[in-house]
Amino acid sequence: MNTRPTEEWGREVRNQKRRIAAGILAEDAAYALHLWPEAFIAAVDTALDAYEADVRSLSHTEGVARSGPETLPGMPPLPMPSPSDNEVVASVERLVMALNAINEERGRIETDEREELCQYIDDVLTDAGIDVEALTARRDIARTELTDEWREW
Repeated sequence: MNTRPTEEWGREVRNQKRRIAAGILAEDAAYALHLWPEAFIAAVDTALDAYEADVRSLSHTEGVARSGPETLPGMPPLPMPSPSDNEVVASVERLVMALNAINEERGRIETDEREELCQYIDDVLTDAGIDVEALTARRDIARTELTDEWREW
């Protein structure tokens, strides 16, 4: 299970709020409160929820299998075919476009956030059994360039 960047951001926000309340951190020194407001974290979480559901619907890692007239009684169901490159890339594109809109409205995705989000995108695909290295090689791009075509952050 991957840790979402938003979990880490939220944890730091809560930690800094506790330190402010305890009087050991000045509010103007609480960088996390300014970098990752709760509304921003919630918006990114909503986009990540949709992405994860999208990728799950593509993958056969959930134990979903096909059955029907092409299977014989007593035979195990046939495995679901792997998703096409276009299906996988479309899932990534939908997430990146959603994150673009969030960043356009809130302007919170900086270099560190970008790196964390891109790694998370890759990790979700990998956990779903998608060979990201092979996918990007077939598209003639580096693995780190998977989001570049649409990313504005």
